[in-house]
Amino acid sequence: CSNDSEEDMFGDYDSFYGNDSLMAQVDDIEHKYLQDKNMDVKAAGEMVLGNLQSGVHQKEQDNVSASENVAVLKSDKEGVCQMCDSNPADGHQELTESILDDLPSSQLLYFEKMGEVPSASRTSPVSKGRDGYVNSSSDNIRDPLSFYAGAEHRNRPTDSSSHSKCVLFKTESLKDHLKSAMTGNARAQTLQVSKTKQLKEAVLSEEIFVARKAIESSSVDIGPFYGLPSKVKDLFRQLRGIETLYEWQHDCLTLESLQQRKNLIYSLPTGGGKTLVAEIIILQELLCRQKDVLMVLPYVAIVQEKVWTQGLSSFGIELGFLVEEYAGSKGRFPPIKRRVKKSLYIATIEKGHALVNSLIETERISDLGLVVVDELHMLGEGSRGAVLEMTLAKILYTSKTTQIIGMSATLNNVGDLQKFLQAEYYTNNFRPVELKEYIKIRDTIYAVDSKTENGFAFSRLLNFKYSSNLEKADPDHIIALVTEVIPKYSCLIFCPTKKNCENVASMVCKYLKKEFRAHREKEKQDLIKSLKSIGNGTVCPILKQTIPFGIAYHHSGLTNDERKSIEEAYSSGVLCLLACTATLAAGVNLPARRVILRAPYVGNDFLKKNQYKQMIGRAGRAGIDSAGESILIVQEKDKHLVQDLVHSPLENCYSNLLLELTKGMQSLLLSLVGLKIAVTHEEVDNFMCCTLLGVQQQLLSKEKSLSEIITDGLENLIEKRLLKGRMSEKDHNSKSTLTITPLGKATYKSSIDLAYCNLLYRELKKGLEGLVLESNLHLLYLSAPYDMTSTCSPDWMIYLRQFNQLSAAEQKVADIVGVSESFITKKASGQAIRKNVDNAVVNRFYLTFVLYALLKETNIWSVSEKFNLSRGYVQNLLNSAASFASCLLRFCEELEEFWVYKALLTELTKQLTYCVKTELIPLMEVAGVLEARAKQLYNAGYKTLAHLANANPETLVRMIEHLSRRQAKQIVSSAKMLLSEKAEALQEEVEELLKVPADIP
Repeated sequence: CSNDSEEDMFGDYDSFYGNDSLMAQVDDIEHKYLQDKNMDVKAAGEMVLGNLQSGVHQKEQDNVSASENVAVLKSDKEGVCQMCDSNPADGHQELTESILDDLPSSQLLYFEKMGEVPSASRTSPVSKGRDGYVNSSSDNIRDPLSFYAGAEHRNRPTDSSSHSKCVLFKTESLKDHLKSAMTGNARAQTLQVSKTKQLKEAVLSEEIFVARKAIESSSVDIGPFYGLPSKVKDLFRQLRGIETLYEWQHDCLTLESLQQRKNLIYSLPTGGGKTLVAEIIILQELLCRQKDVLMVLPYVAIVQEKVWTQGLSSFGIELGFLVEEYAGSKGRFPPIKRRVKKSLYIATIEKGHALVNSLIETERISDLGLVVVDELHMLGEGSRGAVLEMTLAKILYTSKTTQIIGMSATLNNVGDLQKFLQAEYYTNNFRPVELKEYIKIRDTIYAVDSKTENGFAFSRLLNFKYSSNLEKADPDHIIALVTEVIPKYSCLIFCPTKKNCENVASMVCKYLKKEFRAHREKEKQDLIKSLKSIGNGTVCPILKQTIPFGIAYHHSGLTNDERKSIEEAYSSGVLCLLACTATLAAGVNLPARRVILRAPYVGNDFLKKNQYKQMIGRAGRAGIDSAGESILIVQEKDKHLVQDLVHSPLENCYSNLLLELTKGMQSLLLSLVGLKIAVTHEEVDNFMCCTLLGVQQQLLSKEKSLSEIITDGLENLIEKRLLKGRMSEKDHNSKSTLTITPLGKATYKSSIDLAYCNLLYRELKKGLEGLVLESNLHLLYLSAPYDMTSTCSPDWMIYLRQFNQLSAAEQKVADIVGVSESFITKKASGQAIRKNVDNAVVNRFYLTFVLYALLKETNIWSVSEKFNLSRGYVQNLLNSAASFASCLLRFCEELEEFWVYKALLTELTKQLTYCVKTELIPLMEVAGVLEARAKQLYNAGYKTLAHLANANPETLVRMIEHLSRRQAKQIVSSAKMLLSEKAEALQEEVEELLKVPADIP
């Protein structure tokens, strides 16, 4: 099956081979026939017209047949001239059929209704079709070549009257006949079904047909590669360099439990190849079963929420690109492309929860065929764990057909998780590269060895000569440890704090030999230029100092663009040493030959076993290193704590629904009633037994039973005016129904934290009395995230300076929210404050100033300097504000009284999401394009989505600095998908508008 992915992407068109007029072609044919001395004129004319009509009739029949049955169509796009030069008998027929190939549906309908088509011109089945039209429900194969034979036979002159009729034919030419026919066609009623849609449904490949038949028979094996066509295997080889699967991956993918679509938890050490198994399972669901898939990634830092429907990480871009490449391959699954981009959701825990709520509410939860959860142990970690537990519990309770796959490197109490998820368990200790664990005390390295008495065995002494000055600067011998591996191999140093990362990177490069600068010198200079471009001409002085030595730091103080550039440089070997915080261990796949843990602490807290395993798991790069090693630097005072750390089992995973009340238990109860999953106390009890908390209730609820905790939670929601109903001691087990209030519905639908919903309602209500719209300061205050106010410490002098720059209207905003100039002045001058002031409001207004400056300047660097904040903090504030503004918009949409906010918040959300100059926003919508890249593309002339969708990746690589071929392909691919999605949305809207109502009076 020949399929042009470009044409499939951007739709069909009813033109006849470019700009050639149909009439001009008919003239040419007629002229050619009239010149043929061996053919009677009338016979020639009637033959052409007869072929046109019979060909149309056949086309209509074939279209109907193909739309009902899966057929393989071959597009015949050869030029008219070529056809005319071929064998006359074949050529005449091919010509007319080619012209008819793209007739509009109204033309087809006209010919069907006209009684003028002679019955003899209709076709009869023969054994061989022109391009292999196959009717899959019968063995009939039609051959349009029979049209020519029949027409020739019918139209041979049989008497002398033919000469006189010929004269008449000459005066009324074939063109006139056709014009007359087309006039009638114009008056004919058009088909209600769009031709584009008909053709798209018709152009299906043989493999799709096989796949559908396979699904009906409960078998999904449509190819040799784990039920997937071998093209997928080829793409893994091309895009990832993966030639074969590990033995454990094969065993896992062929588990009987997976074949039977049972839920599965699988656990392996970091670096063992868990993600590849997940990808193959996802592709099976998308391509074979054609069901929706939700991939939940726990860390916000690694998810760019702007692709397809929910979000995309670096993993998602690769998988999306893989699917796009696969779907776009000629002759393989042409329609899958359209389906996939609508059904693959890659989301954070919070976004995943919102999606599941939406699917339950619209009764589409059964469309969700598969949910894959990365880092399943996150169930035991704070509010995100509580939200993840709620999401999985709702899926389990409302859909019996959705399969859940959970993967993790670190799991201990697997039994509880299995019971909660009703899942099978697979584990393996496989690591492609051996990991050797060491600790360092003073200048001695010890191997971690559980067989020895104290758990450590002497390995070696450090062989590095330290001067007295160097000893003072580097008491932990970090330079000795890193110079053993860099620059030939890579190294990660995990540090307890962000400041410590920067100090370590700066200290190491001061004492390295000058030869380190020569290693890949030009590429390091390119990296500095790239970072300078990202910072609008500014580059961090520490990075400017360390990068020439192949060293950088990596923590949340960097902007997204900076982090991405540094990660790419490290992955390609330009940087050989990163000093980073613990977030890198879980969020980004950056392995190293050696991993050094600067201290057994994260911040001020002693390291947990799960965290330790995540960090050391980064050591050893499959396919690159034969071994990996971790070295934990230990002070003598911490030696006994470290002994417990390295030899203790992993921490258990416990439910957080009770610990995170407003984001956990109360939020769950509210949405259960709102979604009508459970509307009586008894039904809520039944649901809660299916949660992880229900499985662990004996461990967690010592003072109260689970039923009593539920009663308290429901009563609290009734007090907050979020639910209606009665929950007294006497009737809490009765069948009395709970209902949700409009405020409760707005709260759960918008994912607003219950701790703030009443405060938010009051502030929005107050805003209606006098919303100041001279600037967006007032709206920004309402969009400033509540959860960042507690960590905000204003610089009072900066606060006063910003306050003094406000216009009269903007000062009115300060009065409305309750921040006075006198209070700020006293704080800035260090005076005592007598009256009580709401610190949360004051801090929130300070964050508003930061957001206000960001939207004005669209430059994170200049704003971070102005407010003396790290650029990473400023970016985090911007991301949180964009997310909160989106929730706020949903909140207002649910409450009719706040209708006035809808249009205002729609625009503000877009501004906060991208925070760039307006002209860059269309480019920023494309996955993999951040601000720096968008500027490069815009300056190179790629100013719209259509420019990117039609770009040549090779040209992009030449024109855009520091853009790899793979990145260029991903950008073009993502732009195509986004453009296609927008076009299809408009097409659906058009078809909906043109649909004839069924209930016309």
